[in-house]
Amino acid sequence: MAGPATSLAARPAAAAPRGQSDPVWLKWTLLTVALAFLALFLVVPLAAVFTEALRRGFGAYFTAFADADALAAIKLTFLAAGIAVPCNLVFGVAASWAIAKFNFRGKSVLITLIDLPFAVSPVISGLIYVLMFGAQGWLGPWLHEHDIEIIFAVPGIVLATVFVTFPFVARELIPLMQAQGNDEELAAVTLGANGWQTFWHVTLPNIRWGLFYGVILCNARAMGEFGAVSVVSGHIRGETNTIPLQVEILYNEYNFVAAFAVASLLALLALVTLALKSLVEWRAHRATE
Repeated sequence: MAGPATSLAARPAAAAPRGQSDPVWLKWTLLTVALAFLALFLVVPLAAVFTEALRRGFGAYFTAFADADALAAIKLTFLAAGIAVPCNLVFGVAASWAIAKFNFRGKSVLITLIDLPFAVSPVISGLIYVLMFGAQGWLGPWLHEHDIEIIFAVPGIVLATVFVTFPFVARELIPLMQAQGNDEELAAVTLGANGWQTFWHVTLPNIRWGLFYGVILCNARAMGEFGAVSVVSGHIRGETNTIPLQVEILYNEYNFVAAFAVASLLALLALVTLALKSLVEWRAHRATE
């Protein structure tokens, strides 16, 4: 009797997952909606950018990049990102380590300040720098006396880029470090390791994939930033125009092929960013298995 009873008791349990599974039509409906949304707002715009960029052939496409102003915009974009990303990397690691590993007065204020660029419009952040460093700003007269240019110059673009991108690394690392706790660091200190050794051999290996992920997002935002950079740049051709600003100028001049050609570079950078993001997520998933 025990055998049949056990068999009968097991049947509802085995059938339960089948009864609780979602209908097939619901799965395919959601999948279709998601794919249609991606096609409409991602694939089609990307295809349009490359189609317009290559409308007159590869000769006209590459000619757009031979222009002196376009080359200057590309160099300035990489320069701003090359400065902003390492600065935010150092800040993000330091801030997330302090927030996740220590308790101190003003901790919640620091977390709020890290999120500030997410809440403030990039245009507003650019105006703040103009108010501080502009000719009529708080520090403007002193900067003019010492022949220091920030607004309408490269330093202003770098500062604006740093401001709008500094949350990305910290925001990726803070929850990761909080979830890991500090038991391993305490064990390393107990065994005689100093602070640098603890960070290099214990903390960094545990956060490396989250760190790479934050750097990728930070770099993508730095290269594509428009609002804050537009306010502080002054749109000086060949000097303070980044790639997004150069695209705007070319488009306003009805130079559509060149505009879409330069825009395609940003699109390619975005695709590379997505590929790196997927690779990091895959490696991080494998590392946790």
